[in-house]
Amino acid sequence: MNNRHLGSIGEKIASRYLEENGYRILARNFRAGKIGEIDIIGWDGDFLCFIEVKSRTNNRFGTPAEAVSPAKQATIRRIAQIYMQKYGFSENPVRFDVVELNMTKDYEPKNIQILKNAF
Repeated sequence: MNNRHLGSIGEKIASRYLEENGYRILARNFRAGKIGEIDIIGWDGDFLCFIEVKSRTNNRFGTPAEAVSPAKQATIRRIAQIYMQKYGFSENPVRFDVVELNMTKDYEPKNIQILKNAF
């Protein structure tokens, strides 16, 4: 199984799920040069949310959310600052969420959940 392909499918499923749960998606795969990227950026009420999507077919190496390491969290925070400065969102309340997806080997979602204010 190709991890990149699994991640791409997971992000599409997560975007739909977030919209079904009231989020308004602003951007997907926002890249800040060589620093990295944020999977999804969107509004949840008054909160500007920066969302990391983690997809797994098993929990052999921990839950999907456990894969969002402190280093990855720091990168996401840095990219979020760049995004907010670029688009003038510096005064908005911000939240960092994680969408966990457990999927079958055939890329079908078994379980999905939004972890609001995950870090």
